[in-house]
Amino acid sequence: MSDLEQLKKELKALGAEYAKIKTLPPEERGEFGRQMNAKKQKLLAAIERAENDLESENIIPLDIYAPTAPNQSLPRLELGTEHPLMVELDKVVDIYAAMGFDVMESRQLDNEFHMFESLNFPKDHPARDGYDTFRTAEGFIPPAHTSTMQHRALKKYRHRLDENGQIAVVIPGRVFRNEDVDATHEHTFYQCEGVLVSKDATMGQMFGVLKHFFEAYYGQELKIKTQPGYFPFTEPSAELLIEKPASLGGKGDGWLEMLGCGMIHPNVLKTAGIDPEIYHGFAWGGGIDRLAMLKYNLSDVRYFESGKLDFLEEF
Repeated sequence: MSDLEQLKKELKALGAEYAKIKTLPPEERGEFGRQMNAKKQKLLAAIERAENDLESENIIPLDIYAPTAPNQSLPRLELGTEHPLMVELDKVVDIYAAMGFDVMESRQLDNEFHMFESLNFPKDHPARDGYDTFRTAEGFIPPAHTSTMQHRALKKYRHRLDENGQIAVVIPGRVFRNEDVDATHEHTFYQCEGVLVSKDATMGQMFGVLKHFFEAYYGQELKIKTQPGYFPFTEPSAELLIEKPASLGGKGDGWLEMLGCGMIHPNVLKTAGIDPEIYHGFAWGGGIDRLAMLKYNLSDVRYFESGKLDFLEEF
């Protein structure tokens, strides 16, 4: 009999010993119960150690330096794959890079200035509450939108205005919002911000850039339309819609709201040290998760963060 079996047998035998408590005088039952409980806890701890030791004995050591050729003594080695969101993010960046945009990575933590003040949000402005912002105990902000990088992008690349006449940059990154999670909302997701500044930037130019992007991403010609929007950092502001793509069975019979956009507010340019009397710009921002959901006709955004291998392996 193994040590583990013996310990389990002793634990089972405790049941009969517990029954003796009824035969004892009342004044002795409390002490007897404490002794029995202590004995039971000791046995349970010993059983747990024995089970862990047995489990360790059954583990096949894995030599990470061993060749990956088939070997019956080694577990099967599986190749990892990229997460579908990272695959789609790379496709998004590649399309913009082909149009001449630089790429700048977003931050995971930021501050009030870059989240709000540099983007023309006055202090105590009610629009700040609309972003359902997380905050750390130290006062830092996990960005609620990739627009937090807009001020840095304008300052980093403003020398380009003298060199080639324009700033053109996209900023992909992870963003965080204190939202109730459901099939179409996540507290953590990905966005891609775009910024272009030049002496002759126009709304028409912006719509041309965005139309080209969506057609390249979905691999088909698409109609676009706009509706009025509001963002403190753009004026005028708009929301861009595309006709439903073929991946969703679209036949020109439906519209999908894809992102917010607009001409960069003069105050945002001025804060970054760019003269709004000479230069104009436009900016936009949209979600990577939503792009991928529509492309693959997915019904629940939570699949991306679920960690379910059967879903992830489909990509």
